[in-house]
Amino acid sequence: MSPKLERCISKCSQALRRSLPDGFHPSLRATISMGAAGTQTVDTSEQLRRLRELMQQKENDVEALVVPSEDQHSSEYLAHCDKRRAFVSGFNGSAGCAVVTLKEAFMFTDGRYFLQAGKQLDHRNWTLMKQGLPDVPTWQEFLSKHLEKSTRIGIDSTLISAVDAETLAKTLEPKGSRLVSLEKNPVDTIWEQRPARPHNPVFYLDEKYSGESHVDKIARVRVEMEKKKVKAFVVTMLDEVAWLFNLRGSDIDFNPVFFAYAVVTAHSVVLFIRDNQLEEAARARIAGAVDIAAYGSFFDYLKALPGALQLTEDSTILLGDKASLAVAEAVGQRKTLIARSPIADLKAIKNPTELEGFRQSHIRDGVALAQYFSWLEEKLEQGSEINESQGADQLEKFRSQLELFHGLSFSTISSAGPNGAIIHYSPDPADCAIIKKDQIYLCDSGAQFLDGTTDVTRTWHFGTPTEEEKRAFTRVLQGHINLDTAVFPNGTTGIVYFPAYCDAFARRALWQDGLDYRHGTGHGVGHFLNVHEGPHGIGVRIVLNSAPLKPGMTVSNEPGYYADGRFGIRIESIVLVRAAATPNDFGGKGYLGFENVTMCPIHKKLIDLKLLTAEEKAWVDRYHAEVWEKVSPLLQAGAEGGDDARALAWLKRECAAI
Repeated sequence: MSPKLERCISKCSQALRRSLPDGFHPSLRATISMGAAGTQTVDTSEQLRRLRELMQQKENDVEALVVPSEDQHSSEYLAHCDKRRAFVSGFNGSAGCAVVTLKEAFMFTDGRYFLQAGKQLDHRNWTLMKQGLPDVPTWQEFLSKHLEKSTRIGIDSTLISAVDAETLAKTLEPKGSRLVSLEKNPVDTIWEQRPARPHNPVFYLDEKYSGESHVDKIARVRVEMEKKKVKAFVVTMLDEVAWLFNLRGSDIDFNPVFFAYAVVTAHSVVLFIRDNQLEEAARARIAGAVDIAAYGSFFDYLKALPGALQLTEDSTILLGDKASLAVAEAVGQRKTLIARSPIADLKAIKNPTELEGFRQSHIRDGVALAQYFSWLEEKLEQGSEINESQGADQLEKFRSQLELFHGLSFSTISSAGPNGAIIHYSPDPADCAIIKKDQIYLCDSGAQFLDGTTDVTRTWHFGTPTEEEKRAFTRVLQGHINLDTAVFPNGTTGIVYFPAYCDAFARRALWQDGLDYRHGTGHGVGHFLNVHEGPHGIGVRIVLNSAPLKPGMTVSNEPGYYADGRFGIRIESIVLVRAAATPNDFGGKGYLGFENVTMCPIHKKLIDLKLLTAEEKAWVDRYHAEVWEKVSPLLQAGAEGGDDARALAWLKRECAAI
């Protein structure tokens, strides 16, 4: 890798391109966008020194400290004030947990971030723990099996789930170790210029986009509460609060959510939100059905809730399984039932309005993708020098002109050559690689629209690809086709058909060549909400087995292959789960399949046609015919010259039959 590429680090989120917040270590200021991969090593010696001093002070007195990724709402993507793990370690991937002892520091992360963490961490201070590899423990296992006996382990009880805390406490008992809830998070103490918590305006999402009123959603939640025989339900996840009330905000980059909690009982609903965040129109829409309380009063309210409900020994309050230990302790752990949030399951199954919104938003998104890739190809043919960040900015410009556009859904992964092998890479606008004709270019991007959320990856080569690149791309394509055309039984009976079975569908062709990838094959997608949404997905994680795919769910189909230091390949489309028409119905359970809604060509230049079967070639032609049919009319409407004419000609060529 060239010295220039070696210096290429994470691109800041779009909101921070022109102005970064104070409070970050100088060498970390360019890498604060969570999930955006960088290659700059950050010296964290001073942070660790000060942390260890605090750990040994009388009010803390701990020998180890856990610094997780999540905020108090268990969010995957974070407001800048909550990026504690990134501040203390320099590693800013969206998944990971730091464990700091008085002499050592360990960073635990998964295969998506091995390369990124390896480059960002200061290895004089940090040991990278590659979870998923043989003999590498999880951070939870590490605490119970690798620390000394009788270790006091400091935690922030607002940042660790009650489920994890209970499991950890039990595993620590045999060694005499224990968790210690600290009065104040030591990271916050040493973070002298920590950014302020945002409180941006919150608006109401009209039912012509959401497809269901907040009143009806609350009623459905109460039905689920009755099934579980609980007196109240505490909602702690930000996207669940947003979904329940048809409200959207912008407190976290790329995620239209806002900081809030909610409590639902049989007769009342309380939304805890900071003063003046709700727009007057939004406040008026939910008035009568929802009471408003201050965000800061939430924990005092929880402490009084059991008494207000007059709970008996047989009655409980429902907490989602992501709720923090602090929430459980405020209610009283003996008075709680902890289970998967019913909103997670309700939200995952989209209604007809939301499903149609996904279709239409992806068609419009296809216009911007055609405009961008045709523009990029033309610029490279003309000999223009376009870097990764300029490419990402141009794509955002095209998207911003689309109807109902409401920002990006994540930081664009615009990666050339070896940077494509960094799975969640995103370029630094001040210093990044040039997109070259003789290298593979991987672009993973998405947008937020009022009627849907998009996430699409396409891989291109604007010159002459090597036989190795073509073969690897074709194997990825075959996996993509295998999953797209899969038909599978509804639910589970004896054998878990999902997610592991369909994950294997996507990997089978790669396995034939001894290739694979270190990430899941599919994740759920929110409706004008978080681009990563549970509880379902396609992969081998045990937790996914409890959430079989159902009609109305959305999920990504994204196999890939990454040659470290050379190139990366990924093909990602969003699919809707729907009933499949089969000649038989064994067991009477029904069968399911997928509807592909992503409308962007797959690069035929990278396909090794000798490897494709006749059925696979037919699939490529059918898909491209559909892309042309749905996207070209929108381009033709404005094809008097300029971007639309160029994009239309490009789309016609790329969608031509094999």
